Amino acid sequence: MAGKSWQTIVQEKQAEQARLIEDVVGKAKAAEEETLEGGVKNEDIVHVTATEIVQNIQAGKPGWTAEKVVLAFAIRAVEAQEKTKCLTEIMFAQALEEARALDAEFGRTKKIRGPLHGLPISLKDSYKVKGYDATIGFTQWADKPSDVDAEIVNHIRAAGGIPFVKTNVPQTMLSFECANPLWGRTLNPYSPDHTCGGSSGGEAALAACDGTALGFGSDTGGRQVLCWFLRIPPGFSGVYALKPGQHRVARSGTVGPVPGFEALTSVNGPIARSVTDIELASRVLFGKSDALNETLPPVPYRNVTVPKKLKFGYYKTDQLIKVSPACQRAVQETVDALRQKGHECVEFVIPNDLEAARVFVALTSADGYKTLTSHIGPDPPGRTLFLVTLGSKIPSFVRSLACWAARTFKGDDSWAALFSNSHPRTVSEFWAETKARNEYNKFFHDNVWGKHDFDGIICPVNALPSVPHGGSTLLSPLAFTTSLYNVVDHPVGIVPVTRVDKTKDAISEEWSDPATGGPKGSPIIHATMYEGPKAVYDPVAMNGIPIGVQVVGKPWEDEKVVEMMKVVDGALGKRGFGPGAWAGKA
Repeated sequence: MAGKSWQTIVQEKQAEQARLIEDVVGKAKAAEEETLEGGVKNEDIVHVTATEIVQNIQAGKPGWTAEKVVLAFAIRAVEAQEKTKCLTEIMFAQALEEARALDAEFGRTKKIRGPLHGLPISLKDSYKVKGYDATIGFTQWADKPSDVDAEIVNHIRAAGGIPFVKTNVPQTMLSFECANPLWGRTLNPYSPDHTCGGSSGGEAALAACDGTALGFGSDTGGRQVLCWFLRIPPGFSGVYALKPGQHRVARSGTVGPVPGFEALTSVNGPIARSVTDIELASRVLFGKSDALNETLPPVPYRNVTVPKKLKFGYYKTDQLIKVSPACQRAVQETVDALRQKGHECVEFVIPNDLEAARVFVALTSADGYKTLTSHIGPDPPGRTLFLVTLGSKIPSFVRSLACWAARTFKGDDSWAALFSNSHPRTVSEFWAETKARNEYNKFFHDNVWGKHDFDGIICPVNALPSVPHGGSTLLSPLAFTTSLYNVVDHPVGIVPVTRVDKTKDAISEEWSDPATGGPKGSPIIHATMYEGPKAVYDPVAMNGIPIGVQVVGKPWEDEKVVEMMKVVDGALGKRGFGPGAWAGKA
């Protein structure tokens, strides 16, 4: 790679990707429409859940073999790539070899290797897989294949799963869009003009297109990783996900641009097309660790029973950023469905959400983002890093002047508070912010769980259903809808609810009235989102984009979150999500 320009590296990596796809899938595409052995078509395979795939293989149903399943999903993954550019490293050939070995083993023993037997598993590009790059979009990291597997990859294989592809991430992974110079921009599966979200954007897009049986992403900072988020992409793309609390799933063997960042702990979690598959993945991975450097408590997945009548807290917007009509409707429809099933739903206000956002900014910007951006090298920096890193780049007096102007001329104390906290810190200042994080954590527990005694919380995934490409350049604060639950370290599930409706979700007087639609929040952010001819929120352009909700639980109640996701999913009923949704067959 020495002496090569970044453009040459891009050309070579993308050419290699195309060759690896053609070597396997290109030769099989001609037979895609043909009926496979036993009358099973590719479409039959990719349009069922991961749980059902394993059951069909275990039952010995004609045509249901690990090899046929991997090939069917490889073909669909390539179709997803053509539509969304969601893939990075192609592992089809190796995956087919592993699948044939599993089929031979099953033929001898008549037993499946484990709960993931025969499932093609996709992985966010940050996971190490031996023999393959983990570039996370940096050209400087290309042509440096990993010499070990991430621990989660070892557990996946031990359970019979087959890693078959890796997926795209945003440059530096600190963005809720999904684009980088090496692999390009990943598109929303339901709108090519909008983002699929980030940082696990490729994973969510692939799952939404039925291009993977089960996938794994990651959420916010820790060890090697600083990223946004596991939850936003599934919310934008219409699939399910679980952000576990820290210390539930192994983290060894992932790469990222900020090694040693532990102020907000990174977690790995599943992205899937059903709650059942979220549970399947969690049962396999919770409490599993063989690495000596892991501090993972040996707490496996626990069976829990939730009350017949649950008490949910909910909020449709917050004090910092006003949530769009479409995303407020998703929360309200969820609440209405739960109430119809006899559950109690109580509206509440997040206590001092500005402080949680301020702490997040203070911690993540503690070195001025120097480590984060140091890996960009010759690559052109993405626009989405503009506002995130701006405060740390400019002199303190300029930053202070900008904050004064925001307060004086816009009346925007929130924007000023966040921007003023984006700057490098001394060690003692960093410790003070870590202390502030702990204090807010206790404050949140006392004033939410302690005060209201909720079983769980229903809330928006983001203030917007998605953003047009480049739309997050000035709207990075929208990520605070999810980062709150990184600051307090809560397990959170994502459940798809509805889709943007250009008529229902237009801005109305009721929404605009603070008494009914909630406070305006930051005037500067509000203007960018909703005001003028270039307003980012456009329900006509966004028509049909999926909208999800967050299902939040208390620390160490990850299993209860999964059960509450089942309750929410069941209450909402059939609504066009799950396997086959992208093809309109869900």
